[in-house]
Amino acid sequence: MCYSNAHVFILQDLTYFTKKEVLHAHQRFKALAPEKVGHNKNAKLPMNKVLQFSELRVNPFGDRICRVFSSSHDGDCTFEDFLDMMSVFSDATPKSVKAEHAFRIFDFDGDDMLGVSDLREVIDRLTTGRLQQQQQRLTDAEMSHLIQTMLAEADLDDDGALSFAEFEHVIDKSPDFAK
Repeated sequence: MCYSNAHVFILQDLTYFTKKEVLHAHQRFKALAPEKVGHNKNAKLPMNKVLQFSELRVNPFGDRICRVFSSSHDGDCTFEDFLDMMSVFSDATPKSVKAEHAFRIFDFDGDDMLGVSDLREVIDRLTTGRLQQQQQRLTDAEMSHLIQTMLAEADLDDDGALSFAEFEHVIDKSPDFAK
C-alpha cells in the first residue's frame, strides 16, 4: 500500500468506509492495472480500465458513473475518485447522497434537470443494457408513453422535466432505491 496510515485515516473520514474497506478498495483499484498503480499513489486509470471493474462491467451506466466520479470529468479515475465512487455505492451511504449521485448520472446533458432526452437515454440503457440489442428496444410510441407516464407522476411543477427535488421525491417512495 502506497498510503500512510494517516492518509488512510483521512480517506476513511472522507468516505462511508472503515480503514479495512479503504484498504480493500485500494487492492481492487490496483488489480485493474497493477503495472500502472504499483506504488504510485497519483496513478490515474483510463476509463476503459475502470470499466473493467466487475460492478461497472455489467452496469449500463458504467461510463456515466466514471464521468460523474472522475475529478477531471473525462471518466479517468484516481484512487480517490474510485474510492468516492465505491463509497457512494456502499450500504452505509445515506439515501440522500445516493440520490444526488444518481441524479447526476442520469443528467446526460448536465443541465441539472432530467428532461425528455435524459429520460429517453435512461430508459434506453435500462431496456437494452450495454449491448444495445435492437430487438429489446422500445418502439418510439412505447418510449413516448413511458416518458409521459413518468412525467405525469413525478413532474410536480409541470415543466416537462424533473428537478432534483422532484427526483428525490420519487426516490423517497422507492424502498429498493438504496440497494
